[in-house]
Amino acid sequence: MNPLPMSDIALYIEENFGSIYKKSLVVLEALSLSELLQQINPYFFCLHTTQIIPEIVRGLVDAHISSNEETVFGDWLEGLAIFINQKVYGGWKSGIPGIDLEFDKDGKRFIVTIKSGPHWGNSSQIAKMKSDFKTAAKTLRTSNSGLQVVAVNGCCYGRSTSADQGDYFKYCGQSFWEFISSDPNLYTALVEPLGHKAMEKNEEFQLSYARMVNKFSHQFGSDFCERDGSINWQKLVEFNSSATQPPKTA
Repeated sequence: MNPLPMSDIALYIEENFGSIYKKSLVVLEALSLSELLQQINPYFFCLHTTQIIPEIVRGLVDAHISSNEETVFGDWLEGLAIFINQKVYGGWKSGIPGIDLEFDKDGKRFIVTIKSGPHWGNSSQIAKMKSDFKTAAKTLRTSNSGLQVVAVNGCCYGRSTSADQGDYFKYCGQSFWEFISSDPNLYTALVEPLGHKAMEKNEEFQLSYARMVNKFSHQFGSDFCERDGSINWQKLVEFNSSATQPPKTA
């Protein structure tokens, strides 16, 4: 085991954090109002949304961004976890399907699937993970029959009610970051360098976000509002759900 200075982690974040915003900006700038309106439940939307167009548009854009950013940031955190483990334990990005990280510790081979939070999958997805663990263990023991393989589902935040899940261990939040680094305080130490980089990138993203909200607000008003400014909900439902393909808004 090797010590890992926070300066090394800060440098990794410095060099790699920009990729999150680049991907988010690409997704944001590729959005269309048509795409957003096709994703909603129009009846629920009519009942529960505001009558103010910019607020409607912001709600649509925010929901899309939140879903996308969670995926992008989850992938980025996986890379950070692998980097940290590699520095401390010499771990590596696994080439086995369904496994993200492998490393040796205390005479055991740990195979790790990394997720963002503890509530990441349904029963069939968890069954698939268990199957991947069994296949990976079998593959590893083919070349070393005496190898003791331990399967772990690591979650970057949250808590698990029980670490021992029978077929595998589940470590979340503090327990996960300590498991891959041996540092019980790492989970909070990451906040400062992450927050610093987020503030640096936020201005560029907010400018793009504002342009998109303004653009979509204008389009929404033009396509779905009456002359007096009221929203034509029937027209919106027809656009979302009509059997005949509606004209595509920009």
